[in-house]
Amino acid sequence: MNIIETISAELGIKAWQTEAAVKLIDEGNTIPFIARYRKEAHGSLDDQVLRELSDRLAYLRNLNDTRDKIRALIDEQGKLTEEISEALDAARTLTEIEDIYRPYRPKRKTRASIAKAKGLDPLAQAIYEQRSDSPSPLELAAAYVDPEKDVADAEQALAGAKDIIAELISDDAELRKRLRYVCMMNSLITSKAVGEDIGVYENYADFSEPASKIASHRVLAINRGEREEKLKVTVEFDRTKAMSIIKTLHIKDSSPCTAAVTEAAEDAYDRLIFPSLEREIRNTLTENADESAMKVFSVNLRNLLMQPPVRGKVALGLDPGYRTGCKVAVVDATGKVLDTGVIFPVEQFGKTEQAKRLLRGWIEKHGVEIIAIGNGTASHETEVFAAGVIKEYGGKVSYMVVSEAGASVYSASKLAAEEFPDYDVSLRSAVSIARRLQDPLAELVKIDPKAIGIGQYQHDMPQARLTDALTGVVEDCVNTVGVDLNTASVQLLSRVSGINAAIAKNIVGYRQENGAFRSRSALLKVPKLGPKAFQQCAGFLRIPGASNPLDNTSVHPESYEAAELLLRECGYSDADLGSGLPEIDERVQSEGIEKLAEKTGVGVPTLNDIIKELKRPGRDVRDELPPPMLRTDVMSLEDLTPGMELTGTVRNVTDFGAFIDIGVHEDGLVHISQICSKYIKHPSEVLKVGDIVKVWVLSADAKKKRISLTMKESSRPVS
Repeated sequence: MNIIETISAELGIKAWQTEAAVKLIDEGNTIPFIARYRKEAHGSLDDQVLRELSDRLAYLRNLNDTRDKIRALIDEQGKLTEEISEALDAARTLTEIEDIYRPYRPKRKTRASIAKAKGLDPLAQAIYEQRSDSPSPLELAAAYVDPEKDVADAEQALAGAKDIIAELISDDAELRKRLRYVCMMNSLITSKAVGEDIGVYENYADFSEPASKIASHRVLAINRGEREEKLKVTVEFDRTKAMSIIKTLHIKDSSPCTAAVTEAAEDAYDRLIFPSLEREIRNTLTENADESAMKVFSVNLRNLLMQPPVRGKVALGLDPGYRTGCKVAVVDATGKVLDTGVIFPVEQFGKTEQAKRLLRGWIEKHGVEIIAIGNGTASHETEVFAAGVIKEYGGKVSYMVVSEAGASVYSASKLAAEEFPDYDVSLRSAVSIARRLQDPLAELVKIDPKAIGIGQYQHDMPQARLTDALTGVVEDCVNTVGVDLNTASVQLLSRVSGINAAIAKNIVGYRQENGAFRSRSALLKVPKLGPKAFQQCAGFLRIPGASNPLDNTSVHPESYEAAELLLRECGYSDADLGSGLPEIDERVQSEGIEKLAEKTGVGVPTLNDIIKELKRPGRDVRDELPPPMLRTDVMSLEDLTPGMELTGTVRNVTDFGAFIDIGVHEDGLVHISQICSKYIKHPSEVLKVGDIVKVWVLSADAKKKRISLTMKESSRPVS
């Protein structure tokens, strides 16, 4: 297999791009570094394509290694033929290679191996040949009666021979390949209720859908129902169709032995082949569903992490609760904790007035401008309380309900204990909630992505694979935004290209001992951060106020000379460097981008990146996105009526729709069929986490706490 050609065809990219990317990966470069600083080499492939390329490279190399290993194992047995070797070369999946190896794999004790030990293999071969002039199977079997080998009569010998034939048919790689394809295309996945009370699996109590069409989220749902012993799941396939395929490859019509071979083939299908195919189909559907769910999770995580920060504002975080009260934390514009406390805003505790005085006191004392409210227990009551205080106070304060998923995980972690040794777990959670509104990326990077509460069925995924995928997303986001070298936490630094946890700790330790970094080049003084790590990380680290303004941009140090030369070619001086050059595009256009690229010694893609940075030094790509929606008033689910128009924020995108925060504590669901008028395969084609959207209420069930929404104005009920 030519790996370069295969990957190029799968990803729809040119062979030279694949070859260049593979070379860069093999040289030990990280994906963010390759995507950002080696664009000329690979033709500006983005980080997501490069990660997919890297995954496929690892899989195909493993496939080739397995192919070579299997070839050697068969050769050791003296059974490697040109035909087998060609079949191995043609195999494109691990399953196909395993099918080829199946007849040669050392087997545990089977009915066929027992029959072979009794000397019945020649009988099986004679019957399987199905010669037209052959004696009957029983006549052939009579010659193999041998009480000493526990073959008492011809019938027993024939039964053993049929066991050998059944295994021979089952081990046919070509047959399995055909049956696997036909079964996948024509089988049904069915589920039946186990018992009467199956709870959330009610939709799957008597369910059936073609395997070729079943949606990923339904596969994951029935799998979970099966694990919880609420459902019995089976694969249904037309046995007659299967036997027709087997007959084409293994059965001849004009022999006295045909009936015996047919019986063996039926036994092979029922006992050996179909149970194996059923497992393979279930596994394939599950693997595909897992990959689909992980992609949705990854997209949601990327969009969540890339939400615009709310800059320069003092924030107050509220972690709602009933019995233990609502925990409060005030943080300044940099995230530093200014104050903490506990209030009881829920009326049943009779401390509402005291809570109002305390909240107003914190707002006035610290100049609070935004309030972040966690969306957990007692969230709605806390939101009503906060909105009331804002209304009474009359100040310029707004609030936003933020997902507190993972906040409890973080607050109980060793990391949180090190960061806030003097605060208890609940107060740490309030700090995290406040900081999530100020800078989602910097705060959420401290939490295991699986605990952030987006996606679907994440606990059912292969955890190692999910961790790898989500870690890649976090790294891409961190490196896309860039990191302030003088304020970043160990956790944030450890996500930067080329920096591991040990180096991140060394950077923070060096910073504490020697003061703030004045230049990127000072990184080379950090223990264990050598030239290779510096090359990989330098461009993603920012130093606001550095003597060289380029140190606060994404321009890599290796391109500083090119950037300075560009300035001179465009008529600027070094003094102009840090102020922003909005008119540089016009000067570049008059000089010609190709000509300037040649003069500066860099490619056009790199030069364009340099120009973007010179226009707005220290820019944050997240600032180009719509800001989060802040509120000053609140509604309840009971206020909703069909046809009501609302504005909401997309909180989660799944295979079947999107969940929208419309400010009533319970998120509403926009089913995929209600997202837009045109046909879409997946909600992510139209929506992403953080989008601000206009919706209309279709229905609201206060008892079940379910809200159905539409984004199609033509579908809204008349209110």
